[in-house]
Amino acid sequence: MPQAYSEFHLQPIAGKWREGSAKNILSVTDPFDQQLLCEITMANEKDVDQAYDAARQAQRNWAAQGPSARSAVLLRAVQILDERHEELVGWIIRESGSTRIKAEIELHSARAITLEAASFPNRAHGQIVASDTPHKESLIYRKPLGVVGLISPWNFPFHLTQRSLAPALALGNAVVIKPASDTPISGGLLLAKVFEEAGLPPGVLSVLVGAGSEIGGPFVRHAVPGLISFTGSTPVGQNIAQQVGACAHLKHVVLELGGNNPFVVLADADLEQAVKAAVFGKFLHQGQICMAINRIIVEAPLYDAFITGFVEQVRNLKVGDPKDHDTAVGPVINVKQLQSHLHKVEQAKAEGAKLLLGCEPKGQLFHPHVFVDVTPEMALAREEIFGPIVGILRADNEEHALWLANDTEFGLSAAVFTADLARGMRFARRIESGMAHVNDIPVADAPNVPFGGEKNSGIGRFNGEWAINEFTTTQWVTVQGEPRTYPF
Repeated sequence: MPQAYSEFHLQPIAGKWREGSAKNILSVTDPFDQQLLCEITMANEKDVDQAYDAARQAQRNWAAQGPSARSAVLLRAVQILDERHEELVGWIIRESGSTRIKAEIELHSARAITLEAASFPNRAHGQIVASDTPHKESLIYRKPLGVVGLISPWNFPFHLTQRSLAPALALGNAVVIKPASDTPISGGLLLAKVFEEAGLPPGVLSVLVGAGSEIGGPFVRHAVPGLISFTGSTPVGQNIAQQVGACAHLKHVVLELGGNNPFVVLADADLEQAVKAAVFGKFLHQGQICMAINRIIVEAPLYDAFITGFVEQVRNLKVGDPKDHDTAVGPVINVKQLQSHLHKVEQAKAEGAKLLLGCEPKGQLFHPHVFVDVTPEMALAREEIFGPIVGILRADNEEHALWLANDTEFGLSAAVFTADLARGMRFARRIESGMAHVNDIPVADAPNVPFGGEKNSGIGRFNGEWAINEFTTTQWVTVQGEPRTYPF
């Protein structure tokens, strides 16, 4: 077993592990028992400049190393993820309050995208296209964007950082990460250790642990990055898009934002299977997932039976220490989120929804809350919950269920349960979302499929060939083999 990673009070900035230049200290704590995990002297705008400048210089040599060398670093990173499996899972659990089940899923997903990204250097193909001009060759080259600025979230910090980091590096870019302040270790510092051990040259990757109020604007508006990749809430994503649009130096953006994901149960569905799927798809990681079920929509003939089965299964979920193997629901990430959930519960009651299950929180353990008699105008149906609260809506028929599913400003993921697979496919194709699943949960990801949303759920796509398109640019080059005759 390799020696455990340490010194998380330091950040890799411009090729060196050091303290940030700001005077403020970030205390990173375990959401379950508030144990202090580390203290980090945070970065400021000076560090942003140094990280981006070093990345710009280091990127040229990194891209010039060629596809085999870059693939080798990614493949070595996969080996390190395997060798350090328990260490990495432990950090994900302690820092983000993940249950062991969720932490294992997260690490597996990060490993899968790293392995997929190792193939990207040899898949970033150019083209030769025909030209009407005699003796002219017309070529399209695919090349790195240069430097990528990556802002990662706290809910799946290890995977959702690696989802952009691994493809960007594989395709010859340098990367500067700004992880969420709740999860700087699993959202950036751990991955910097992994890639350093894998042989990534100094300066190609920097991690800046800093307050959004201090470095968020400079990080996005800086002249060096050619792309800003952001995963997080829709309001913050919209603000980033506005900042990028106002920059003196235009750049690409990839935004994976919020969701109001419907889980539709049609009248012919397998009731038992639909209940099991709904419970897992809603309460995995306390519902703190962009793809988590936000609304359950049940066609009228199954409405009452579904509620009975769902409440019974949720009632038996173990809520507690996320380190225990049988814990299903752990703590929410911080007190701010806890207070937000308490407000949502009171608002739902005030709007007329009926609470069938729920109790007072214990510390940051927020037990599952189940509301019924939810109507489309209620906040539970309109807003992203991002926690262990769910509302169940009654649909009169299939068309009404589809209308309810699409009655939202979001369009990330969706699911429909039915015994008729052809019917399910037709229904899924009519849902206004980037992803839709028949007889499964909306919480789904794979390294070789396009991941992303429609409407206010984002711009762009991650994974596979779609990531190759996002993290590279094209250049058209022509070669005139013999002199042309010009009109004048």
